[in-house]
Amino acid sequence: MVVSRGKTPSAQETFLQMAQAAGLRGRLLLTLGLLVLVRLGMYIPVPGIDRVAFSQQVDAGGLLGFLDIFVGGGLSLLGIFALGILPYINASIIMQLLTAAIPQLEDLQKNEGEAGRRKISQITRYVSAGWAALQSTLLASFLLSPFANQPGVPFIVETAVALTAGSMFVMWVGELITERGVGNGASLLIFLNIVSSLPRLLDSAVTVAQSPTSSRQDVAGIVVVSVVYLAMVVGIVFVQEGMRRIPIVSARRQVGRKLYLEKSNYLPLRLNQGGVMPIIFASAILVLPLQAAPYIASTLSNPGVSDFVNRFLSPGSIPYNLMYLVMILFFSYFYASLVVDPEDMSRNLKKMGASIPGVRPGKATSDFIGKVLNRLTFLGALFLGIVAVVPSMVESGLRVTVFQGLGATSLLILVGVAIDTAKQIQTYVISQRYEGMVKK
Repeated sequence: MVVSRGKTPSAQETFLQMAQAAGLRGRLLLTLGLLVLVRLGMYIPVPGIDRVAFSQQVDAGGLLGFLDIFVGGGLSLLGIFALGILPYINASIIMQLLTAAIPQLEDLQKNEGEAGRRKISQITRYVSAGWAALQSTLLASFLLSPFANQPGVPFIVETAVALTAGSMFVMWVGELITERGVGNGASLLIFLNIVSSLPRLLDSAVTVAQSPTSSRQDVAGIVVVSVVYLAMVVGIVFVQEGMRRIPIVSARRQVGRKLYLEKSNYLPLRLNQGGVMPIIFASAILVLPLQAAPYIASTLSNPGVSDFVNRFLSPGSIPYNLMYLVMILFFSYFYASLVVDPEDMSRNLKKMGASIPGVRPGKATSDFIGKVLNRLTFLGALFLGIVAVVPSMVESGLRVTVFQGLGATSLLILVGVAIDTAKQIQTYVISQRYEGMVKK
């Protein structure tokens, strides 16, 4: 994890390599083609459903409207990709929690190398299939009474199979993008889904601002919320790029009569180790009670259960925001512990003959790195919580509803995924640069 300072590719060099380098160009075209394919699949309908009535209920907001943002309108369209990448995200959360709790899975991840990671990926796929089957069955049962044209058990089975198959195809596309394309496939699919909803939200904001019935207060509220979102975008960029560089000193190496001493080396510890994952995980976890509440209420014949959950866990409420902050903090520390292991870093530094100035090698180094990492993770989680909660509070205070469904969560995902993908493209450009130097 030691990084030497180097010149990052310029925008001109990046675009030139994207156009001329066959390997990078092929990856970009494959990524764009697969994203377009998934988007087109949103419009392939599931048969036997009154889509107009269901779309009106989704547009009314609530849980269905919140989920529709993450699947890019596929839920309101009731296409075969209606579940999108959500089952895979939920399965990834479950597997990461199980990896930390079950020693056998932890051993597969840390000690078995690439073979162990492939086994964990295969288990995650099985969990995704089971989770998709469960979610599709629940969704089909929900659609059965008010929206199905031909109610009955065959409708539930056919709809569940179609939605499960669509979700598995989307998962396969995400893995294919990660392996042969550019960027993280699952993150890019979520990115695509959120971007697809932006034109509709912007059109709604312009329509409300230009409406003769709108007051100056309404227009001012839209402007203030827009400024808050822009400020959040700037803050997200700074935090995503924020890094604590811990200097390290390498041991001197003598080759013949020459003495070599590496310079300007450091350990990069990001302010936000988990990137967009903690906020995605927190959102996915908090959606589960809202999904299960109607079925629990019908099973217990007690509608008060559903009313209680909708009142205290509906997006934007004070209890929801508090639990959101707690979940973001938890997943930030959890994900940081998976990404960075202070003891492994300390052992690697010792093997390399490097050390941190003023810190003894061994346990003192691991304790120092752990202390710095905990502080950075707390600051990063605090910022994520602010980003997730403040814009929704401003919208509620100003009573602006035109941006409902976008949220700072979506902004964080958009900016984070864009930055990560841009960095991966720059990595390919740098590799092409060195390949060119070797050929010369």
